[in-house]
Amino acid sequence: MPQVIPRLSPFGRALIVERVAQGRPVAHVAAELGVSRQTAYRWVRRYRLGGSDALFDRSSRPRRSPNRTTHHREAAVLAAREQLRQGPLRIAAVTGVPARTVSRILVRHGVPRLEWCDPVTGELIRASRATTNRYERERPGELVHIDVKKLGRIPDGGGWRAHGRSEEVRGRGIGFDYVHTAVDDHTRLAYAEIHPDERGVTAAGFLIRAVNYFASHGITRVEGIISDNAFAYRKSHDFGSAVAALGLKQLFIKPHCPWQNGKVERFNRTLAQEWAYRQPFTSNSERAAALAPFLEHYNTDRIHTAHGQTPASRVSPT
Repeated sequence: MPQVIPRLSPFGRALIVERVAQGRPVAHVAAELGVSRQTAYRWVRRYRLGGSDALFDRSSRPRRSPNRTTHHREAAVLAAREQLRQGPLRIAAVTGVPARTVSRILVRHGVPRLEWCDPVTGELIRASRATTNRYERERPGELVHIDVKKLGRIPDGGGWRAHGRSEEVRGRGIGFDYVHTAVDDHTRLAYAEIHPDERGVTAAGFLIRAVNYFASHGITRVEGIISDNAFAYRKSHDFGSAVAALGLKQLFIKPHCPWQNGKVERFNRTLAQEWAYRQPFTSNSERAAALAPFLEHYNTDRIHTAHGQTPASRVSPT
């Protein structure tokens, strides 16, 4: 049921009280301010009983909530959120509290959304816009989203995330890693590799291995791929040859419309939050070694909020 918005602000309610206190009839004051006599009488009565504070909106929360989650269970949910920094489905699996109840507890305590927070510290850093409009292909392998995520390499001993920002750390930049990613539209099964570049020949090799990875995990046929309009995807002879050899239909997003490749874009953000920036790594090789365990966790253990299952279980629901 939608919330009813009061006709008068606290200032308007104070005007009613002030004018009635001057001896004017309540009916006349109500007509001037465009409210009913009953409304005017109500605010006068509230003022006489509770003073100026009574002119503000009251909470609609019931005086008693006998079925409310206990403080002990709420504390367990909040502790799991702080420790895991994951969503309601994962917290529900750990604490035994239903996912919808977890969501209400997080809202009740003002816990910000994960995408609004720093993936390393969990502190609130930004707001986000979201949409409820979702689309999904009907079967596994019908469409695979591909992209490249660019990450700064980590110097031996750790970068600024481990030691803080300074001129000494800033001057130790050693280039970038290019994380090539692929996500199946229907199941959200994901695959990623780290490479030193994003050239067409590199993207072609990644595509072949990604299709083989999906085949080994139950998606025996990939029908099509979609990507942005990067040179490697649109102009490279090597990449075009790989697409043809695999018998794939190749699609491109409209220029400047990254949301059309949204599933892999969202995976890239999860990749950054839960792998690349999850902790301050002390070397580039340490971070690289953590990628395979993360992919295994993402595909087989982590419940995806889009469909309430792990990607692997959605490939083979039985």
